[in-house]
Amino acid sequence: MEKIVEGVRQFQETVVPAKRRLLEKLSTGQWPEVLFITCSDSRVAPNLITQTDPGDLFVIRNAGNIVPPYAAEANGMSASAEYAVAALKVGHIVVCGHTGCGAMKGAMDLASLDALPQVRGWLKHAEAPLRTVDTLHPGLDPDARLSALVERNVLQQLANLQTHPYVAARTAAGSLQLHGWVYEIGSGNVFAYDESRKAFSPLTGGAANEPPAVS
Repeated sequence: MEKIVEGVRQFQETVVPAKRRLLEKLSTGQWPEVLFITCSDSRVAPNLITQTDPGDLFVIRNAGNIVPPYAAEANGMSASAEYAVAALKVGHIVVCGHTGCGAMKGAMDLASLDALPQVRGWLKHAEAPLRTVDTLHPGLDPDARLSALVERNVLQQLANLQTHPYVAARTAAGSLQLHGWVYEIGSGNVFAYDESRKAFSPLTGGAANEPPAVS
């Protein structure tokens, strides 16, 4: 905890003076460009990965970067996404998975989560991508199976987003674009889903180098 408190002190002494104008502007409201949905894993730091300032990203985090299909019953994930899309008018949504995802490991072995009933129940949302991986790529070794599931899970959550009314309407109108990413923790590389190739390709930076948005 001492490291965290010291970080607050350094933030107040060095970052706040340097970012004074930005912070004063943000005190009156927020205008993020991107809704960034990613895993709660402590190794994934959205603003660090994207080198963005406060106010640039509207971030939603949960175990496995999961977006349940739209339902009439309110839940925090759907409410936050709805607010970002309908109220804040973000122009892009990124669903970002990551290598070595513990949530996806759990989804591959739900029986191991009997002592964590809430986690087990939540990870049932990953059943569809897991079944897809095992059907399309039977016999994978555990590491390859996990890597395939991480990617397929990102695509499943993009599909689930399209069941949400505001997302469906704005993507149809062309005012909202969806992007699927996988962050490779060890190397720092980011791979973006290329709709034309039906595969994840290295994201090299710059809009011109980004694969086409997911339709």
